Amino acid sequence: MTTKSLILDGAQVADTIKAQLTKRIEQLADKGVIPCLATVIVGDDPASETYVRMKGNACKRIGIVSRRIQLAKDTTTTQLLDVIQQLNNDPLVHGILLQHPVPSHIDERAAFDTISIDKDVDGVTTLGFAQTAFGIGAFPSCTPAAIVAILDAYNISIEGKHAVVIGRSPILGKPVSLMLLNRNATVTICHSKTQHLDQIVKSADIVVAAVGRPKFVQGDWIKPGAVVMDAGYNKGNIGDVDYDACLRHASAITPVPAGVGPVTIAMLLKHTVDAAERTRIL
Repeated sequence: MTTKSLILDGAQVADTIKAQLTKRIEQLADKGVIPCLATVIVGDDPASETYVRMKGNACKRIGIVSRRIQLAKDTTTTQLLDVIQQLNNDPLVHGILLQHPVPSHIDERAAFDTISIDKDVDGVTTLGFAQTAFGIGAFPSCTPAAIVAILDAYNISIEGKHAVVIGRSPILGKPVSLMLLNRNATVTICHSKTQHLDQIVKSADIVVAAVGRPKFVQGDWIKPGAVVMDAGYNKGNIGDVDYDACLRHASAITPVPAGVGPVTIAMLLKHTVDAAERTRIL
């Protein structure tokens, strides 16, 4: 007899986080502080336009000011760095988000690392990554933070578990591996060059799929009772795991959509409010 898998409802987790933020935003407003997230978008990439609009709407719904800075496609790296530095120096801005990707002629890493660590609410700076590694970062990358938040919301134990992370990007695979390690998981990081990937995944208590390929993780890779966190999003609302096949083996699994995605946005909002509270204290 098989036990029914627990569907990890990210939309519900996100709603809980946002409800808590609303109260904190009201308390800040009573002190004359309105949290503000500035989003910089370079060029006119349609997907970026959609993401920025979604984030802006999410801000407005709970009382965060969303300031959009639209720059032309031919903006130079120097010009972009100047804009970011102006936002760093603006006391009314608490968080800065540079929408990825930027045009190829721009030094994206230089742009990310120009963002003040105190306003790096998206967790993209080199310093922020280092702080996450040491377990002292205020603003870890939002998707890794969302994955951990979902596990915590459902009281899924991390300590002592074997977590296999598929993907090694600097804003997802690597930081989530470090965050799980800091919570006393034993972590294996896999990637495109990993041999016998299916066998490694079969040994996992927690699987984090962050590879950017639709239905990449197969159902027979999943150990019975494992927890599957699908951090992928591909065209057609398809994640990085074969959901129906993995559902038959997993004890708990995130759907796509309404899984990790909504909580990622909620963590961006939370970090912005955290930053506003920190500046109030300072």
